[in-house]
Amino acid sequence: MLPASAKAPHKQARKQSISIGRGTRKRDEDSGTEVGEGTDEWAQSKATVRPPDQLELTDAELKEEFTRILTANNPHAPQNIVRYSFKEGTYKPIGFVNQLAVHYTQVGNLIPKDSDEGRRQHYRDELVAVSYQGSQESAKVISETENLEEDEEPKELETESGSQTDVPTAGAAEKVTEEELMTPKQPKERKLTNQFNFSERASQTFNNPLRDRECQMEPPPRTNFSATANQWEIYDAYVEELEKQEKTKEKEKAKTPVAKKSGKMAMRKLTSMESQTDDIIKVSQAAKIVERMVNQNTYDDVAQDFKYYEDAADEYRDQVGTLLPLWKFQNDKAKRLSVTALCPKYRDLFAVGHGSYDFMKQSRGMLLLYSMKNPSFPEYMFSSDSGIMCLDIHVDHPYLVAVGHYDGNVAIYNLKKPHSQPSFRSSAKSGKHSDPVWQVKWQKDDMDQNLNFFSVSSDGRIVSWTLVKSELVHVDVIKLKVEGSTTEVPEGLQLHTVGCGTAFDFHKEIDYMFLVGTEEGKIYKCSKSYSSQFLDTYDAHNMAVDAVSWNPYHTKVFMSCSSDWTVKIWDHTIKTPMFIYDLNSAVGDVAWAPYSSTVFAAVTTDGKAHVFDLAINKYEAICNQPVAAKKKNKITHVQFNPIHPIIIVGDDRGHIICLKLSPNLRKMPKEKKGQEVQKGPAVEIAKLDKLLNLVREVKIKT
Repeated sequence: MLPASAKAPHKQARKQSISIGRGTRKRDEDSGTEVGEGTDEWAQSKATVRPPDQLELTDAELKEEFTRILTANNPHAPQNIVRYSFKEGTYKPIGFVNQLAVHYTQVGNLIPKDSDEGRRQHYRDELVAVSYQGSQESAKVISETENLEEDEEPKELETESGSQTDVPTAGAAEKVTEEELMTPKQPKERKLTNQFNFSERASQTFNNPLRDRECQMEPPPRTNFSATANQWEIYDAYVEELEKQEKTKEKEKAKTPVAKKSGKMAMRKLTSMESQTDDIIKVSQAAKIVERMVNQNTYDDVAQDFKYYEDAADEYRDQVGTLLPLWKFQNDKAKRLSVTALCPKYRDLFAVGHGSYDFMKQSRGMLLLYSMKNPSFPEYMFSSDSGIMCLDIHVDHPYLVAVGHYDGNVAIYNLKKPHSQPSFRSSAKSGKHSDPVWQVKWQKDDMDQNLNFFSVSSDGRIVSWTLVKSELVHVDVIKLKVEGSTTEVPEGLQLHTVGCGTAFDFHKEIDYMFLVGTEEGKIYKCSKSYSSQFLDTYDAHNMAVDAVSWNPYHTKVFMSCSSDWTVKIWDHTIKTPMFIYDLNSAVGDVAWAPYSSTVFAAVTTDGKAHVFDLAINKYEAICNQPVAAKKKNKITHVQFNPIHPIIIVGDDRGHIICLKLSPNLRKMPKEKKGQEVQKGPAVEIAKLDKLLNLVREVKIKT
C-alpha cells in the first residue's frame, strides 16, 4: 500500500490528462475533424522556435547556392620555386610542384598470396607442419614400442635338434615404420610457367648527406735557382771540352800498341761516359719542349688571333679584305741577309733561304726551318759559304732539301743529320753552273728509282741532277738561246746569245712540259725531250721575269711577274696574256692560293702585298696593304700555307712575317636553297674557265 501522499500526484496527473483530452476534442470538433481520445502528444504539430539573434535573409539570398570544390592540391606547397639551368645559364621557374602531403607512413611486410614469394612461404610452412606432425607420430610410436618390450620377453622355440631360435617380435616391424616416418615426403615444387617472373618492391631511402674530407699538410720545401748564361761562359765550356778531347788524343799517342789493345775497352767505356755527361745533349729535347711552351705562353694572344679571330668589318666592306699580322720570324745570324726563298710544305713548318741579291755584297748564306709553334728560334739551322738563292723540299722525302747557291753550286741537305754541311754537293768537275742558280725543283724519280731535281741558272743551262751512289750526276736538258741573235764570224762560225734563265715551273699533269722565264722578259715553253728547240715562245715582259707558276687547278693557265711592275695571267695555247695588272712597283714574287683557282697574291718592292680574286673583281686587287716591318724594307717573296688561311712574306732584311687572310679574301660559293654547294677541282676549273671565256670572246671580236 502506498501512503496518501504518494497517491495524490497520480490523481492530479490523471485529472490533467482528462482535461487536456477534453480540450483537444473541443478544438477538433470546432474545426470539423474528429480525433479519437487515444491520440498521443508526438503526433500533434509542433511550432518552430527561432533564436532571437538569427540573421534574417530574403528569399533570393536563401535560394542562392554556394559550391565548394575539393581539390588534391596542397595549399601550403610553394609555387615560386626556381632552379639554376646549366644549359641556358639562368634561373628558371619549376612548373611542376609536388602536391603530396604525407601525414603517416609505415613500412609494411605483407606479401600477396599469388606472388612468387607468397608461394614460397606457403610451401615452407607446409613443410614445417608436415615435419612437426611426423616427429610427433614417431615419438608416439617409439614410446609404445618401449612399453611392449618391457612387458614381453623373447620366446625361445626348441627345434628337433635341440637348438633354440629367436622369434622376431613386433618391435622389428615397428622400426621400419619409424624410419619411414622420420623421412617425411616432400611434395614436388611446381615449376612456374614463366621463368622470368619477378616482383618489384619499391622502397624510399633517405639521401645520405654529403661530407667533405680535407687534409692539411705542410708544403714541401722549395728552392729558387737562377743563373745567367753569357757568351763567355758558353765559350769557356766549349774550350774545356776541346781540352779534354786533346788530352785523350795525347794519351792514345803515348800508349804502346800493346797498351792500346788492352785499353781499347776502357776507352770505349770512357767515351760512353763522356757522352752521357754531356749536359747539352741530355737536355736538348726537353729544352726544346720547354722553349715551345714558354713561347706559346708569350705569344698566346697571337695564337688566339690565328685560331679564332675573323675580321667582323668585312661584312660592311664591299668586296675588300685585309691582312692581319701574326708572327714575325727573324734570327740574329741572318739579320742582314735577304729572304731569297720560301717553301711551306707543312701546316706549321716552312723553310727559308737567306742570301743577297746585290752582287757587290755577296758573303754567306743560311738555310733555316721555322715552326709557328716556336717563332723565337728556328727548328733547324744550316750555314753555307755562298748565299742560298732558292730551295725546294722533296714531297716523298721531306727531310731532303735541295738548294741552289749564288756561286752556281747545288746541294742537298739532310735534316736527319745535325751537322751543318750538305750531304751532297756539286763541284766544278761535276758540272756546276757558272752563274747563280735562281730556282730548283724536285721531280719524280727516274727509271732506276734515283732521286733527281732540276735547276735553272743565268748561264742559260737547265740541268737535271740525279743522285746516283751518293754522287750528283748532271745532264743538260736544254740551253737557252735568244732567238734572232745569231751572228756569223768571218771564219764561218755562228755565235749565239745565251738566254739567262731566272725562273721555271713544271706542269702539274704533263711531266715533260715546263716553262722558263728569262732576264730578257721572254717565257719559253720547253720539253724534257727536246734540247735544241722550244715548244713555244711568249713575249711576256719588258724586264726580267721574276717568277712563273702554273695554276694548281687549271692545266692551261699560268702566271708570271716581272720587274716591269706587271703581273700577267696566260693561257699557254694563246700567245697574248688574258689578264694584265700594273702594281706601280717591281713585282718580286707571285703565288696561287691552294684553296681557289682564282685567288693569287703578289708582293712588290715598295713593301706591299696584293691579293686578287678574279671571281670577285677581275680588274684590280681586293687587298692592297703594306706589310713590311719598316718602310724601307723591300718584300721579296710570298707563299700560301697549304692548309691554314695564312700567307708568309719575306723581305730584304731577313724578316719573315705571317699574315692571316680576312673572310673576304677567302670567300667560298654561297649555298642556294635546296642545293648543295659543289666543291672540288672540277668546280674550280669551271669557275676559271667562265672568266677566260669572257676574255676570249672579247679578243675574238677585236
